[in-house]
Amino acid sequence: MIKLVPITLEGHGIRLEPLTLEHEADLSAAAADGELWNLWFTSVPKPEETKTYIETALAGQQAGHMLPWVVRELKTNVIVGSTRYHDVVANVDRVEIGYTWYAASWQRSHVNTTCKLLMLTHAFEMLGCKVVGLRTDGFNFASQKAIEALGAKKDGVIRHHQARRDGTVRNTVMYSILADEWTDVKRHLEFRLARHGSI
Repeated sequence: MIKLVPITLEGHGIRLEPLTLEHEADLSAAAADGELWNLWFTSVPKPEETKTYIETALAGQQAGHMLPWVVRELKTNVIVGSTRYHDVVANVDRVEIGYTWYAASWQRSHVNTTCKLLMLTHAFEMLGCKVVGLRTDGFNFASQKAIEALGAKKDGVIRHHQARRDGTVRNTVMYSILADEWTDVKRHLEFRLARHGSI
């Protein structure tokens, strides 16, 4: 049975640091790069909501169903986003990766591939997960494309599934990677980073 504890993950110029309230100003600045809270299909907090966003994530960590990080780019030493494990089902060795967002200037870079490689490696090789899930809004086409580019398989769409921040209800697109798929997915992610010059 998996058990989550805060841990720092690092590689390829990126460090995932356990989220704390001390990251409030840096996270707010990252979200302001592109005013990401204006994307109605994401969970990116407005500046005045950042503290509550962190507190909610930490409450989920305390309850055992979340493990949140901030994403630090090491060359600049700047926080460029956030991500987490969530919807943990410990008795079947399942975690999901989500609540992922990056400052606009770091999107379509090596950052997302690196974060997913670090988190998937930890999930499969350290925690012993049997499956890692990913999900996104039915209207977040960029996220769907990015998840599929990782090598995750589409499980299906749960219609009328979750409330968005604005009160509307989204369809959720579900993906997963199984443990016996991990070797090929890992090779694929490392190849992508090597082509990007990040290995």
